Amino acid sequence: MDNGSVFSLQEYAMNVIHYSSWRNKMDRLHELEVFVAVAEAGSFAKAGTRLRLSPPAVTRAISALEERLGARVFNRTTRSLTITDVGQRFLENARRILSDLDAAEKEAVGETAVPNGHLTVTASVTFGRTALGPVVCAFLNKHPRVTVSVLLLDRIANLVEEGIDVAVRIGPLPDSNLVGKKIGTVRRILVASPDYLRRRGTPKIPADLRLHSLIAFTGLMPNREWRFLDSEKGHSISFAPRLEINDAAMSIAAAEMGEGITVALSYMVADKIRDGRLAPVLEEFTPSPAPVNIVYPQSRLISPKMRAFVDFAAPRLRATLDSLTLPGANAKGRQADGL
Repeated sequence: MDNGSVFSLQEYAMNVIHYSSWRNKMDRLHELEVFVAVAEAGSFAKAGTRLRLSPPAVTRAISALEERLGARVFNRTTRSLTITDVGQRFLENARRILSDLDAAEKEAVGETAVPNGHLTVTASVTFGRTALGPVVCAFLNKHPRVTVSVLLLDRIANLVEEGIDVAVRIGPLPDSNLVGKKIGTVRRILVASPDYLRRRGTPKIPADLRLHSLIAFTGLMPNREWRFLDSEKGHSISFAPRLEINDAAMSIAAAEMGEGITVALSYMVADKIRDGRLAPVLEEFTPSPAPVNIVYPQSRLISPKMRAFVDFAAPRLRATLDSLTLPGANAKGRQADGL
């Protein structure tokens, strides 16, 4: 065997090694994609349909991933599929890796120059109607290559699991997987119509609320209790509401009609207080302000459309909240919960 032959064999061996390494990396990315699809779909069959893979191909990918990790990522029977603790811990990293790869590809082809694609944004129903709508419309006018879905929900949505790009959250952010940009604060306050207060008197201390007709907005009074501050210490008072409503706008309207005292976030009633249609009650016991943030899932690379929306929306939403700010009765104290 001459030197040329030896060189050719060595070269062939190196090519095999490089190919095997490349193929191994591709297999690992494929396994991540299948794993995330199964976790989100809740079944192998649905994940296969989504990825256009046969059920055996999905099974092989998950089995290969579990063999590589040395642990099961799903507990599966003929009737159920549940993600394991190991799988749950691995899921967020897998999503981030795939997201980073997608963002890197888009950046490579120049998508960062002009934001485009579809964006899903969520906020609470009342905040969306009050502040978010005009901002989204203005954003669409500036970025004609972006489309937007707005989901107004009076619940805390899981951004990753529900495919939501950006959210406006009122209250503390306990979820460490979210990146937040503060745009303002709001306060939780009690309000009633001037006519009601003339007829029934104005409460002086929280205990007086039990002598009044109370309208409970369940989004802010889920346990039929009001949390307040007294000497900078948190307390709560329970009560039996005369009227209980799961919509903020309706509870505020009922208070404006003189039906009783209700709770609201300050931005919801600022204009009505300034116009004299509602009056704040027990202001000195009002919980301290809650932060308002624009949030999005944590990622090393944020997509161009998300960055464009956050940069565009933040100052405009901040200006809207500033215009709806009421003088605070408490500058200190614990943060109130929010929607």
